[in-house]
Amino acid sequence: MLWPIRYKLLPDELLSSWLVRLAHGFGLKVQTFSNLLFGCNYQVWNRDIDRFAPDWLVEQLSSHTGTPKVRSYNSTLRSYEGILFDCYKASGALPWIQSLKIYHRKRNGFGVQFCGACLKEDTRPYFRKRWRLAFNTICSKHDAMLQDRCPACGAAVAFHRIDMRHRDGSDATSLAICHACSFNLSESPLGPIVHYDTESLKWQKMLAANLEVHCDRPDLAIPVDEMRVLHHLVALFLSRYESVKLRQFVCAELGIEDFVSVSGRLTIESRPLRERHLLVQLGAWLLLDLKTRLTTAWHCRAVRYNSLLKDFDQAPNFYAQVVDQLPRRGGK
Repeated sequence: MLWPIRYKLLPDELLSSWLVRLAHGFGLKVQTFSNLLFGCNYQVWNRDIDRFAPDWLVEQLSSHTGTPKVRSYNSTLRSYEGILFDCYKASGALPWIQSLKIYHRKRNGFGVQFCGACLKEDTRPYFRKRWRLAFNTICSKHDAMLQDRCPACGAAVAFHRIDMRHRDGSDATSLAICHACSFNLSESPLGPIVHYDTESLKWQKMLAANLEVHCDRPDLAIPVDEMRVLHHLVALFLSRYESVKLRQFVCAELGIEDFVSVSGRLTIESRPLRERHLLVQLGAWLLLDLKTRLTTAWHCRAVRYNSLLKDFDQAPNFYAQVVDQLPRRGGK
C-alpha cells in the first residue's frame, strides 16, 4: 500500500536522510515512525543503517513510496560494493566508509560530512551519500572544504536526533539543524580548499566532481584500481613501524607540516577531516608519478620492499610492476 506522503529520494540522498524526512512528513518523531513501521523488535538507529541497510527496511520503504528497489538500494553504502570495496561485511572496517562509532543512538564519531552551501541551496536540506566517504573532503560545486562537525558546538552530525527536543515530530525542524545546539548547519562559513600540491588537488577535485555528477549511476566513475592503491598508501602513511616513514618523506618533499598523529590504531575512516584531507593529497602526489616517487622513497629508506606489498592482496598490475622493480633489501 502506498503512503499518502511518499517523498522520493533526492539526488545522491542517504537512506537515513530519506527515512528521517519521511518520518517528519508524517508529523512523527523518527523513533515513533520506525516503531510503527518496523515494530519494536527491529532496532533501526542503534546501528549504521546506511551501511547495514537491512532488506526489511529498504524493501518496506520501496513498497510504501513506490520507489524501485534498485533506486532504494543505491541510497545505501552497500551500493559501493565492487567499487570501493570488494565484498560487503556487516561489521569491521570497510575501505573508505567513515565510521560513526555508534553507542546506542549516539554518534561518537564524525562520520557524516556536509557542505553548508549545498544544504542552503536545498529546498529541503538533505544529506548525501558521498558525504560518508573518507577520501571525499571537498565540495567541487562550491569549491570549498566539507565539514564533519557543527562549527558552533563541535558536535557530530546526527540529524536523526533533531526531534528529541520536541514533544512530537510535527515541530521537527530542518535536517540542517544541529541536534546538540540548534545551530543551522546551512549557515556554516565556507572554508577555502586547503591544498598542498597543485596537481594533487586537481586530481582530488576531479574525483569529487565525478562523485557528484555520476552519483546515482551504478557505474560510478571512480578509478577503482587507483583507489585501492591510494587506500594502501594511506595505510602505509599511518604505519607505526619505525621502518616505514613514507608520510614523513612525502611531507618533506612537499615542504609541509606533518600534523598526523599515529597514536592508537585509527584508520583513515575514523580520522578527522583535516587529517584525511592531508593523507589523500599525500597519496595522490605519489600516485601521479608513482614509479619515480616511490623509487626515490625507497632510496631514502622511507619504506622497504616488503612493506609495499604487505596485506595488499591482488594488487593492481601498475602498482605491482613498480614495486617489483625495486631491490628486495634496504635502500642505497
